[in-house]
Amino acid sequence: MTGNIKKPDISPDFTIEDIHKIREWHAELYKGMTRQEIKDFINKGSDEAIARMLEIREEKKQRARQNNA
Repeated sequence: MTGNIKKPDISPDFTIEDIHKIREWHAELYKGMTRQEIKDFINKGSDEAIARMLEIREEKKQRARQNNA
């Protein structure tokens, strides 16, 4: 699925050009995919993002507890 297509390099400032690079990368990825593969690819990324957000929330809660102790 994503084996031969190199992920784009994103600048630390995250510019409009970076958005274009990401869109082009996704367009190339999707060319060889079925609708179900595209859906699975998007859902996997969403699941990873949600998991990371939950980790960050928990880290913030722990820091707040430590600061209030």
